[in-house]
Amino acid sequence: MAIDKAVIDYNLQYTPWETGTLAKSAYGATEIGSGRVVYPGPYARYLYYGNVMGPNIPVFEDNTGIPTRFFSPPGQKKHLTGKKLTYSTDVNPLAGSFWFERMKADHAKDILKEAKSVAGIK
Repeated sequence: MAIDKAVIDYNLQYTPWETGTLAKSAYGATEIGSGRVVYPGPYARYLYYGNVMGPNIPVFEDNTGIPTRFFSPPGQKKHLTGKKLTYSTDVNPLAGSFWFERMKADHAKDILKEAKSVAGIK
Protein backbone atom coordinates (compact mmCIF):
# COMPACT_ATOMS: atom_id res chain seq x y z
CA MET A 1 0.00 0.00 0.00
CA ALA A 2 2.82 2.37 0.89
CA ILE A 3 4.52 1.81 -2.47
CA ASP A 4 1.36 2.42 -4.52
CA LYS A 5 0.59 5.64 -2.65
CA ALA A 6 4.20 6.85 -2.82
CA VAL A 7 4.32 6.19 -6.57
CA ILE A 8 1.19 8.30 -7.12
CA ASP A 9 2.46 11.02 -4.78
CA TYR A 10 5.83 11.28 -6.52
CA ASN A 11 4.25 11.03 -9.98
CA LEU A 12 2.24 14.20 -9.30
CA GLN A 13 5.20 16.40 -10.18
CA TYR A 14 5.99 14.48 -13.40
CA THR A 15 2.46 14.09 -14.77
CA PRO A 16 1.12 16.60 -17.31
CA TRP A 17 -0.97 19.15 -15.46
CA GLU A 18 -3.50 21.43 -17.05
CA THR A 19 -6.23 21.14 -14.44
CA GLY A 20 -4.69 18.35 -12.34
CA THR A 21 -7.44 15.91 -13.29
CA LEU A 22 -5.11 13.35 -14.87
CA ALA A 23 -2.48 13.51 -12.14
CA LYS A 24 -5.05 13.19 -9.34
CA SER A 25 -7.17 10.55 -11.12
CA ALA A 26 -4.81 7.77 -10.04
CA TYR A 27 -5.90 8.20 -6.41
CA GLY A 28 -9.47 7.18 -7.29
CA ALA A 29 -8.72 4.68 -10.05
CA THR A 30 -6.00 2.71 -8.29
CA GLU A 31 -6.78 -0.03 -5.83
CA ILE A 32 -4.12 0.98 -3.31
CA GLY A 33 -2.18 -2.14 -2.37
CA SER A 34 -2.74 -3.93 -5.68
CA GLY A 35 0.72 -3.06 -7.00
CA ARG A 36 -0.82 -1.50 -10.11
CA VAL A 37 -1.25 2.28 -10.46
CA VAL A 38 -3.98 3.27 -12.93
CA TYR A 39 -4.48 6.55 -14.79
CA PRO A 40 -7.95 6.23 -16.36
CA GLY A 41 -9.37 8.11 -19.29
CA PRO A 42 -9.05 7.89 -23.03
CA TYR A 43 -6.28 10.48 -23.14
CA ALA A 44 -3.99 9.06 -20.42
CA ARG A 45 -2.28 6.55 -22.70
CA TYR A 46 -1.33 8.93 -25.46
CA LEU A 47 -0.20 11.55 -22.93
CA TYR A 48 1.98 8.90 -21.30
CA TYR A 49 3.62 7.87 -24.56
CA GLY A 50 3.79 11.44 -25.87
CA ASN A 51 2.37 10.85 -29.34
CA VAL A 52 -0.22 13.06 -31.03
CA MET A 53 -3.27 11.13 -32.17
CA GLY A 54 -5.36 12.25 -35.14
CA PRO A 55 -7.28 13.17 -37.17
CA ASN A 56 -6.91 16.67 -35.78
CA ILE A 57 -9.05 19.46 -37.14
CA PRO A 58 -7.94 22.92 -36.01
CA VAL A 59 -10.46 25.18 -34.30
CA PHE A 60 -9.97 28.94 -34.59
CA GLU A 61 -11.74 30.89 -31.86
CA ASP A 62 -10.21 34.29 -32.58
CA ASN A 63 -8.71 36.25 -35.48
CA THR A 64 -5.03 35.46 -34.83
CA GLY A 65 -4.89 32.70 -37.44
CA ILE A 66 -3.51 30.34 -34.80
CA PRO A 67 -5.64 27.35 -33.77
CA THR A 68 -6.78 27.59 -30.16
CA ARG A 69 -7.49 23.86 -29.95
CA PHE A 70 -7.99 20.77 -32.08
CA PHE A 71 -10.86 18.37 -32.36
CA SER A 72 -11.28 14.86 -33.74
CA PRO A 73 -14.58 13.96 -35.37
CA PRO A 74 -16.60 11.39 -33.44
CA GLY A 75 -16.76 7.91 -34.89
CA GLN A 76 -13.42 8.12 -36.68
CA LYS A 77 -10.69 5.77 -35.52
CA LYS A 78 -7.72 7.67 -34.14
CA HIS A 79 -4.21 6.97 -35.38
CA LEU A 80 -0.69 8.07 -34.56
CA THR A 81 0.33 11.17 -36.50
CA GLY A 82 4.09 10.82 -36.01
CA LYS A 83 4.24 14.09 -34.07
CA LYS A 84 5.47 14.34 -30.49
CA LEU A 85 3.32 16.06 -27.89
CA THR A 86 4.56 19.21 -26.24
CA TYR A 87 3.77 19.59 -22.56
CA SER A 88 3.16 22.75 -20.61
CA THR A 89 5.64 23.00 -17.76
CA ASP A 90 4.00 26.05 -16.19
CA VAL A 91 2.62 24.10 -13.21
CA ASN A 92 4.85 21.01 -13.32
CA PRO A 93 8.33 21.78 -14.64
CA LEU A 94 8.97 18.02 -14.86
CA ALA A 95 5.78 17.22 -16.82
CA GLY A 96 6.21 15.03 -19.86
CA SER A 97 5.87 11.59 -21.33
CA PHE A 98 6.94 8.41 -19.56
CA TRP A 99 6.41 10.12 -16.21
CA PHE A 100 6.62 6.87 -14.21
CA GLU A 101 10.02 5.87 -15.61
CA ARG A 102 11.44 9.35 -15.05
CA MET A 103 10.01 9.55 -11.52
CA LYS A 104 11.31 6.08 -10.71
CA ALA A 105 14.81 7.03 -11.82
CA ASP A 106 14.72 9.98 -9.43
CA HIS A 107 12.78 8.51 -6.47
CA ALA A 108 13.03 4.69 -6.38
CA LYS A 109 15.21 4.82 -3.26
CA ASP A 110 12.81 7.27 -1.58
CA ILE A 111 9.84 4.97 -2.28
CA LEU A 112 11.65 1.92 -0.93
CA LYS A 113 12.70 3.87 2.15
CA GLU A 114 9.05 4.84 2.81
CA ALA A 115 7.89 1.24 2.32
CA LYS A 116 10.56 -0.09 4.69
CA SER A 117 9.58 2.50 7.28
CA VAL A 118 5.92 1.46 7.12
CA ALA A 119 6.94 -2.21 7.34
CA GLY A 120 9.18 -1.47 10.34
CA ILE A 121 12.36 -2.44 8.49
CA LYS A 122 15.49 -0.36 8.97
